[in-house]
Amino acid sequence: MRLRHYTVFDKNDRYFDDYKNAAICRKVANKCYLPANRLILDMIRQFDGRFKVAYSITGVLLEQLLSFSPEVMSTFDALAETGCVEFLAETYYHSLSFLYSRDEFVEQV
Repeated sequence: MRLRHYTVFDKNDRYFDDYKNAAICRKVANKCYLPANRLILDMIRQFDGRFKVAYSITGVLLEQLLSFSPEVMSTFDALAETGCVEFLAETYYHSLSFLYSRDEFVEQV
């Protein structure tokens, strides 16, 4: 998540740079997630389901993909339907809150 330039004079609570986040998410989706997911789907088909893979995806990434690159979510659906993909439990954030408060970190994780 990219933060926007925020000064002490700003009065709203919009900390994130939605424009940059959308642009970066779309770029990564087109260069990485979509080609990789298509390749893995092809390999599963090529090897008649003997090729298996596991994914670990944060909640933040899922939010961004749903908002900015929903076509990636469709490829995850197609992969799940093969029965050869396992989606692993993952934290919602990759948090650095432990640097601030151990209690906050435990709450998040």
